[in-house]
Amino acid sequence: MAAMELIARSVGPWPMNTYALVCPDTRESVLFDPGADPDTLAQMLADTTPIAIILTHTHADHIGALDTMRRRLNVPLLAHPGPHSQDLELPTDRILLDGDRIQVGRHTLKASYTPGHIPDMICFAIEDDQRVIVGDTIFAGGPGRTWSAADFKTTLETLRNVVLTWPDDAVCYPGHGPVFRLGDLRAAIEAFVARDHGPDFHGDAEW
Repeated sequence: MAAMELIARSVGPWPMNTYALVCPDTRESVLFDPGADPDTLAQMLADTTPIAIILTHTHADHIGALDTMRRRLNVPLLAHPGPHSQDLELPTDRILLDGDRIQVGRHTLKASYTPGHIPDMICFAIEDDQRVIVGDTIFAGGPGRTWSAADFKTTLETLRNVVLTWPDDAVCYPGHGPVFRLGDLRAAIEAFVARDHGPDFHGDAEW
């Protein structure tokens, strides 16, 4: 079976990475994190049959074009139940929890709940494939920013109990910045998790 096609574009003023996954056999597709630039998002889905919009999380830069794309595509919205950013009431059609699976043509995506940066964060691994869409859970240079000491402790737990359980050949596609191979960062992440950051640390962090 041919591997899923992964289409990536950088959209919005920040910018933010948005992704589409396409089953090459059926041409069914899903769109992740419609942050901005609806015309660019639509081009990513050209010659495919979109079946869903999926959110890694609900920060504004990841959902700026959500309403427009829902109208254009008329497909279900899949996301974690929250709480969402700024108490957003999200019109979700299917709630995603840890371990849930999404069928896209002949391929399957598996959701992993990865809170810390925000309480509704999910990563999506392509089963029988090395690629993982990680949102703002983890970047090449560090974990996603946190806004409280409690959130940072949650991030450490997510790194320890979820991210570091992935294989070295996992290729991570983040919400910002370059793609990276987890094995290339494993030693740095392990050292980061083991470090004493103090009881009050939060904010931006680097490996």
